Amino acid sequence: MDYKDYYAALGVAPNADDQAIRDAYRKLARQHHPDVNPGDTQAEERFKEINEAYQALNDPERRRQYDQMREQYQRWQQRGGPPSGYADFNWSQAGAGGGTPRGYPGGQTYTTSEGTYVSPEDLEDLFGGDSPFSDFFSSMYGRGEGGTAGRGREPRPRRGRDAEVEVEITLEEAFHGATRSIQIGDRRIEARIPRGVRTGSRVRLAGQGTPGVAGGPTGNLYLNVVVLPHPVFERDGDDLRADLRVDFYTAALGGEVRVPTIDGSVNLKIPPRTQVDRAFRIRGKGMPRLERPEDRGDMYTRIKIVLPEPLSDAELEGLRELARTYHNK
Repeated sequence: MDYKDYYAALGVAPNADDQAIRDAYRKLARQHHPDVNPGDTQAEERFKEINEAYQALNDPERRRQYDQMREQYQRWQQRGGPPSGYADFNWSQAGAGGGTPRGYPGGQTYTTSEGTYVSPEDLEDLFGGDSPFSDFFSSMYGRGEGGTAGRGREPRPRRGRDAEVEVEITLEEAFHGATRSIQIGDRRIEARIPRGVRTGSRVRLAGQGTPGVAGGPTGNLYLNVVVLPHPVFERDGDDLRADLRVDFYTAALGGEVRVPTIDGSVNLKIPPRTQVDRAFRIRGKGMPRLERPEDRGDMYTRIKIVLPEPLSDAELEGLRELARTYHNK
């Protein structure tokens, strides 16, 4: 049976105070919670290790017993105890003393992915009714009447864990809506992504997460949406922005130009004397609003003046004359 270094498991010093132990536990438990890492067995084992360490160190009497055992174990190693295996170390007597608590910790709490707390029974249900504690912990604190493990109770019906998947889509897919084939355990589902989503949108698919325990309901599946950058359009909430290249003559004299939008081109009248970077708003040509996809944001187009190519000698001379007139005003 392997020795467990509970201080190392939480990343705290052996002389850490109670607040430091609680802070380290909450941070690590949120990071490794199974709901945050669906299907990750390494994260699940790390989560068990973190919870076990916290239960040993959070209670003053259990911590006293663990520290006494830890000191005896270190002295035993210094006297030549084997560095691995530990078969010769008397775990059952190490740390024993008056007032030693027996049984799994009762009334204690465990963190969830949202930072709230659940009972030991819920923690066992989280792992399919199996004990979340190691043999090392059991040898220290027993499997007696103080805890739930070893009673042979049937796991209570428990809702399945929620699952989260990051989904990348194009701006056009965000405009029209899209579907993605998602693998959840041994199931593959077709997930629909509604119109108007943006980066950071969280799409909830009810009952599509991991199965429940003991007949409990299935959890939910959440799609965390990332909308990829577009080569033409820049998104600003439900509005779109884009540059529009206009030749010098149209900007100076005015005219009508075609403007690309996310769902086709429209005509735009450019008034005479239009300056560079002037923005024109085209109403209702932006993105669908997520809650009301029949409504849309606006399209803003910025004027970028370009010289026509090629310019003839006569055109250049005409521009020189125009420049002389302008500078001699």
